[in-house]
Amino acid sequence: MGQRIHFKRWLHFSFFSLLFGVSFGEVHYVLAEEMQRGSVVGNVARDLSLRVTELSARRARVVAEGTRQLCELDTGSGNLLVSQRIDREELCAQAAVCALQYQLLLEDPLKVYSIVLDIQDINDNSPVFATGEINLDLVESTVVGRRFPLESAHDPDLGTNSVCDYKLSPNDHFALETNNQMNGNTYPELVLKKPLDRETEAEYVLTINCIDGGTPVRSGTASIHIRVLDANDNVPVFSQRVYKASVLENSARGTVLVRLNATDLDGGVYGEITYVFTHMSDKTRGVLEIDPVSGEVRVAGPIDFEEASAHELDVQAKDGGGQASHCKLVIEVIDKNDNEPVIEVKSASATVSEDSKPGTMVALINVYDLDTGNSGLVTCAISDNVPFKLVSEVKNYYMLVTDSMLDRELHPEYNITVTASDAGSPPLSSLKIITIMVSDINDNPPTFTQSEYNTNVLENQPVGTFVLKVNAQDIDDGPNAKLLYFVSQDTDPEISSFLTINSETGELFTSRLFDYEQSVHFQMQVTARDGGDPPLSSTCTVNVFIGDHNDNPPAVLYPVQAAGFIAEDLVPVEAPRGYLVTKVIAVDADSGHNAWLSYRIIRSTQTNLFTVGLHTGEIRTVRAFLEDDEPKQTLVILVRDNGPASLSATATVSIAIVDGLPVLNELSESAGDESQRSVNLTLCLIIALTTVSSLFLLLIGAVVYFKVCRRSYTYRSASPSLPVFPTAYCPPSYTDSSRCGTLINNERYDSFLTTGSWRGDFRFASNIDTDTLKKRSAAYQKNTLRRVSADRASSVKVRAGAPHPCYMVT
Repeated sequence: MGQRIHFKRWLHFSFFSLLFGVSFGEVHYVLAEEMQRGSVVGNVARDLSLRVTELSARRARVVAEGTRQLCELDTGSGNLLVSQRIDREELCAQAAVCALQYQLLLEDPLKVYSIVLDIQDINDNSPVFATGEINLDLVESTVVGRRFPLESAHDPDLGTNSVCDYKLSPNDHFALETNNQMNGNTYPELVLKKPLDRETEAEYVLTINCIDGGTPVRSGTASIHIRVLDANDNVPVFSQRVYKASVLENSARGTVLVRLNATDLDGGVYGEITYVFTHMSDKTRGVLEIDPVSGEVRVAGPIDFEEASAHELDVQAKDGGGQASHCKLVIEVIDKNDNEPVIEVKSASATVSEDSKPGTMVALINVYDLDTGNSGLVTCAISDNVPFKLVSEVKNYYMLVTDSMLDRELHPEYNITVTASDAGSPPLSSLKIITIMVSDINDNPPTFTQSEYNTNVLENQPVGTFVLKVNAQDIDDGPNAKLLYFVSQDTDPEISSFLTINSETGELFTSRLFDYEQSVHFQMQVTARDGGDPPLSSTCTVNVFIGDHNDNPPAVLYPVQAAGFIAEDLVPVEAPRGYLVTKVIAVDADSGHNAWLSYRIIRSTQTNLFTVGLHTGEIRTVRAFLEDDEPKQTLVILVRDNGPASLSATATVSIAIVDGLPVLNELSESAGDESQRSVNLTLCLIIALTTVSSLFLLLIGAVVYFKVCRRSYTYRSASPSLPVFPTAYCPPSYTDSSRCGTLINNERYDSFLTTGSWRGDFRFASNIDTDTLKKRSAAYQKNTLRRVSADRASSVKVRAGAPHPCYMVT
């Protein structure tokens, strides 16, 4: 009964093998069941003309379709090895041919080879009777030659290894013969050879022995218990020798399939018939049941077409006197679309590189359906809007390949939904989600948050002082995003020695003391490089501005301060008050406020005789010299800078008051003392500030006035070019707008602004008789305006074509 479905599977495998054999090649191996694990089935590399090194490089593997993985490939040798226990009876039951279909898959590029394993049976099972004791009730009037079918023994092995003979223990009344069923199986029949006599012997106990044809021979035994009854003349008779019925897969329990009918002409107890199943296979047992009284055959368990496409049973009808007859019941199972398509991922790469070219295989998918006909036809599709597609070159196998370039930074992960649908009615479908991670490549260089960094550092900062931190980012992942910072090789080695950089954090520190007086600014390039292969890098510019620190005291240039010698400055004894005697000249190497110098006398031979300019260093007389003044004067001048912690120096000035030295007027202070100059300067600044403020207020008033005038006048003249104000708005007297004095009082123009005056145009109109003005316009244009144009050629233009003259000053 199970032979038919396995035969159909064998046809499917044969077709599939033929398809693979034509397209890619096939190898066929025959092996016995129950081989030890690790046993060599064959060398597929040699048999398919493949190089052994190619197996590992192309990730070769053996996959099974819908069955357990019983074999595995040793890529190191190319041998196909047994990986699990192979039991033919478990895999194929009583099928005549037990062939398992496998595929050898190789990637880059994908290639599929068919491997067919023909599992041969060995005699590893003994025949077994369903029950150890067979009971028969026979009437003493049973005709000689009458046959009584017995339940056959069951041997899971096949062919010669199955039951081939039955033997009966020696006796005088019974013999044993065999008969064949429709499926080819044999069963024993007990034949009466000699009439029975209940009074002579009421019971017989026989032994039946079944023997298989394997090597070594295996056997099984059962006892036959026969009771001899009084006369029962008639045997139950079925209306049909063979009954046939059909049942839809997955029919409900209790569904009536067929009603068997047997009749017995006897009356009473001998006419009561009981129905039972005999010779039930393992796949039928528990699936069907028969009512022992009515003969109705009903569904007792799950009907699965995939388990058994048909059920063949022996039915016995037995009357109350022990007489029995048999018939055949064949039930066809009608397939129903009750199995969802199966999606198996035979090969899947958990990750795919983002630089993979379109067409790179990511996964190999096998889809199939256990149903038959249209219900077994499967189509496969994936979700939309993903850069992948399915390619099928072999039936029921789909390659999931890339359809476009990938970008991990945009989509680091894809969850691809694979949908398999059959063609049944209604169609069934199944889903499977394949997660693909996009692995990173180093395709993005680091990027600094700023292309240029500026910082200020005071000079004389200790070595190791933090300067600034540069920061770069890399959108790649893992080692490709790990950044190292260093000073670019393009930077001058001398400049690069100013700073050190933390290669991991990008922090810059001073590596030497800065001296503002030697360098006020330097520029260096910092490079960030990632850890990819090959590495990528980018560069930023770092500008360091060195701030001045008051670290240099003033240096006196004059008078020269030599050890043991000081030059004398001479001053005439007749020098008046404010006379310039000499000037202390000092410089400071610092800058800004730190270099502002002030001068002060801290010690002198005689007080109130000389003064020094606070910021100039000029030494002048405070008064005229007197006779009792010392002829030689020594001054000590303190020169101090303006730093936060001011530094100073001293200058010793030696002055000799000499008689007869001429007085130079240009050395006299004629403009007053320094305080007076300061007062004058302050006054000038106040006056300038007042003037600027007044002009600013005047400008604001003019702007407001122009805007108010532009919005208030609404009259427009007949001239198409510019509007004029009406004469009613003009004052009674007129002003010479040209300022050339060429117009008489009663003919003067009064100038006023138009509504478009903000654009720089001036419009002139008469407040007297326009006709008179028109008559004189030509003369005015030739005389007055020409003179005005000569004097103000750059500012006056004549615009002709208007009903009355229009002059624009720009």
